[in-house]
Amino acid sequence: MEKPRMLEGYRVLDFTHFVAGPTCTRILAEMGADVIKVERTPEGDRVRVLGIVRDGMSSYYVQHNHSKRSLAVDLRKPRGRDLLLSMIPKIDVVVENFAPGVIAEMGFGYPALSKVNPRIVMCSVSVAGQTGPLSYKPGYDYLGASYAGVIDQLGEPGRTPITPPLAIGDISTGVAAAMAVGFALLNRERTGEGQYLDASLLDTYFHMHELSVPVVSLRPGRWSPKRNGALHPTGAPTGVYRSKEGYVFLVVQQHEIGRLWHAMKRPDLAQDPRFKTNRDRVKNQEVLREIIEQWLLSLPDRDSALRERKTVRRIKNEVLGEFDLPGMPVKFSRWPDRTELKASRVGADNAAILSEVLGMTAAEIEELYREQVLLTAAPVSQEASS
Repeated sequence: MEKPRMLEGYRVLDFTHFVAGPTCTRILAEMGADVIKVERTPEGDRVRVLGIVRDGMSSYYVQHNHSKRSLAVDLRKPRGRDLLLSMIPKIDVVVENFAPGVIAEMGFGYPALSKVNPRIVMCSVSVAGQTGPLSYKPGYDYLGASYAGVIDQLGEPGRTPITPPLAIGDISTGVAAAMAVGFALLNRERTGEGQYLDASLLDTYFHMHELSVPVVSLRPGRWSPKRNGALHPTGAPTGVYRSKEGYVFLVVQQHEIGRLWHAMKRPDLAQDPRFKTNRDRVKNQEVLREIIEQWLLSLPDRDSALRERKTVRRIKNEVLGEFDLPGMPVKFSRWPDRTELKASRVGADNAAILSEVLGMTAAEIEELYREQVLLTAAPVSQEASS
C-alpha cells in the first residue's frame, strides 16, 4: 500500500496572488496538501497574463501555482462569501497576501475564521507586516528589500544600487511562510490550537543580513555597510570572478586558503605577505582577483549538476508543451520531486471542490453558476506572450 504524502489530508484555502503568497501554498501543495486557490474573477490571478501565454495558460502561472485546484467565486455576492465561510470548518490552513486589512474587510480575517474553526492556522504575507508604522503599505519584493537596507548594499562602489532581476524576497518569504505553517500544524497536533502567522518581506530580507546588524549596533556611528561590487567586503577571496564560461562565484574561508593555493598549483602564494591573512587579502583584493582569474581562465569547462539533482526539472503541460521549472529547494528522502505537475484553469475545479468539501449536488452547483456566484475562465481572445 502506498504511503500518504507528507501533508496529505490537510486542506488549504489559498487567497494569494503574484509570487510571495503563492510560493507558500505551492510548497504545501507539492508536499501533498489539497490547496484550493480562490480566484475572484474569470481572469483569475493577475499573473495568468505573464510569461509565455498560450490558449489561456501562462508559464508564469504554472511555475507558481501548479499542484493547486482553482475555485472561482464572486466574493462581491453575499452567497459567494457565505459559500467560502461554510468551508472553513473543514479547512486546516488559510494563506493570503492582500494589503493588510483587506482580508478582514472581505470577512475572512483571523478573528472571524478562528471563531468558526479554532484549530485553523492562518498566514498573512505582506511587505512590512500586519503591525507597526509601515503596516498600512502595500507593495512588492523591491519595497521590502529597500526597507530592509538590502538594495543599498547591491552594486558597485560609488554607483547607483542595482535592481536584482530575481524574486529573492518573494520566494524567500514564501518559503519562510511555508516553514511557519508546517511548524504551526505540528504545534496544533500537540496542543489542538490553531494560530495566526504574520510573514513579511521586510522581516525576511532583514533576516538575510550576514554580519552588519550586530556590528552596526556595537559600533554606532563608526561603521556602516558599503556596496562592494563583485567582491565581498569582509572576506577574501570571496566574490564573482571571470572564468572561461563567463563568471563563477568563489568562496574561500580562512581555514581553506591553503587548499586554494594547492588547487591553483601556487604554493608560493602561501608565503606572499599580501595574502597571509584575511585582512591582507581584503586589502589586496584587486591583485588577488587578477591572479585567481588567470587560473580560472585556464580551467576546462564545467558540467552542470542542476538536472541531476532536479534543481531544474522538465515538465509537460498539455497547453504549453515541455519546459523547465525550478524544483523544490529542499530534497526529501521520502517524497521525491515530481515532474507530473498540473495547473488548473480558472474555476476548473469548482464542482469537484464543492462536492468533496461541502457535499453539494450537481443541481446545487448548477444553481450557483446560474446566479453567477461561481465563475469560469474568461474566453481566450488571442495568443499572447511576453
